[in-house]
Parts: sequence; C-alpha cells; structure tokens
Amino acid sequence: MSSLPVVGAAMTLDEVELYRDWLFEKSRNLELQSFVDADILNGDWAPLADRARRLLDGHGGRLGIHGPFWGFTIASEDPDIRTIVNRRLLQGLDVCAAIGATQMVIHSPYTSWSYNNLDNNDGAREAFVERTHLTLREAVRRAEDVGCTMVIENIEDKDPHIRVALAESFNSSAVAVSIDTGHAHYAHGYTGAPPVDYYVKAAGNRLQHVHLQDADGYADRHWSLGEGSIHWHAVFAALAQLECNPRLIIEIKDKSKIPASAAYLASIGVAE
Repeated sequence: MSSLPVVGAAMTLDEVELYRDWLFEKSRNLELQSFVDADILNGDWAPLADRARRLLDGHGGRLGIHGPFWGFTIASEDPDIRTIVNRRLLQGLDVCAAIGATQMVIHSPYTSWSYNNLDNNDGAREAFVERTHLTLREAVRRAEDVGCTMVIENIEDKDPHIRVALAESFNSSAVAVSIDTGHAHYAHGYTGAPPVDYYVKAAGNRLQHVHLQDADGYADRHWSLGEGSIHWHAVFAALAQLECNPRLIIEIKDKSKIPASAAYLASIGVAE
C-alpha cells in the first residue's frame, strides 16, 4: 500500500460534476470555490449548498471552501471596512456549517510593502496584528463553534514566518496556516523571498492546507504541476518532515489538467 500523500483539488460545483469520480476514487480532499463572491454570499446560497450536499454524498475526503477575499484586507485601518470583512467571513462560515466544511481559506494581510515598512514607525507591527484581531475575533469564535479552521494563505508574504506568528497569536485551533506554492514562488522570484520549501519549514505543524500550483516566479500563473519551475521534490521533502496532515489541494486555472497534475506528482514519486 502506498504511503505517499493523496492530493485533492480546488473546484467549483460545476467542476465537481466533471471530476466526481476522480475525487471519490481515493477520497481526495476538496476545496469548493463556489462561495467566494459577495453576490453569492449576500443572496440565497441555500440551493448551492443543497447541490453540494447531493454531489458529495458518500465522499470520504475532507471538505473545505475558499472564503471571500475580493476587495478587502483583514487588517484594514478603517473600522467600517473591518465590519464588512467580518460580515463576509461570518457568511463564509455559515456556508461551512451548512455543507459540513471544516476548513475555510482566507488571505494574508501581509504584503511586500509591509515587509519593508512595518518597522518604520513605532508600534506599527503590533497595531497591524491588533487590527487583524479586531477583524477576526467574531469569526474565530464562530469557527470554533462550528468546528471549522480558518487557514491564512500567503499572498505577497515575503517573510515566511510572520503569517505563522499571526496565526499563533490567536491561540485557537480555529486559526492555522495555508501555503500557496505559486504565491511563495512569486515572492521568491520577484521580491527575494526564500524558496517554497522554506515556507513549509517555517509553517511547521501549524500548516493545515497547501494550494499546489506551478509558476515561473514572476506571476501568479496557476499552471498545471510540472509546467513551471517550482522544485517539487524539495517542497514534498519538507512536507514529509511534518507531523501534521495538511490538505494538499491542486489549484490550477485549467481544471481539465487536474488529473494530469496528480499524475505528474505520482510520476516523480512524491504524491498520488
């Protein structure tokens, strides 16, 4: 029996229809991406939730969603914006409760600008974390209540440790860390950040979710795995050192290449 990790994928419900057999055959983990937009969350999403439950009846993998993120940061200085962000995150957690999702991806507030400027003014670093707590405190309580973990995904993060420290500052099982391999590779190639496997090592056992996408270190390509220049052997060697069991989620633009991405990882002997 193989001891290699089994990868899952990020899909919309329409794509689940197409790749349901692939998901079910190995009880692959799934990240639904049909509940991201404000128009969906502000409307009647109950029929979408019903469809998700029907499609996933009998699915043995772990289920999560990508939470809302368009147009905002979780560390906003504006209290009115923080109120809106809080509302969006609570809406996402309501979806999780309705469909049985136990994980929700949210976006890191850190940027390359903050990397260079948080220590430029006294107290700025601490204020940044405090604003994030103000934004997330109600959502963290709700996530704890419904048994869901919010995983903070790197976007522009240049420092692989800072997001981990942010997650740990909540002292809650409902806040953990996500890594997007393409985002980390962009930060490595474009801003001088460490390579992707360093992000894995920095996250350690706080890591509960990984977006697997390939890229060239210049842009957020979301290419099929094997099409870019990420050093996958190094990434999976770092993952193998962890005691935790993060969800490994293929997140690529061309969903028709999801099975091929999994096959590529199998061909190099790191996952299936």
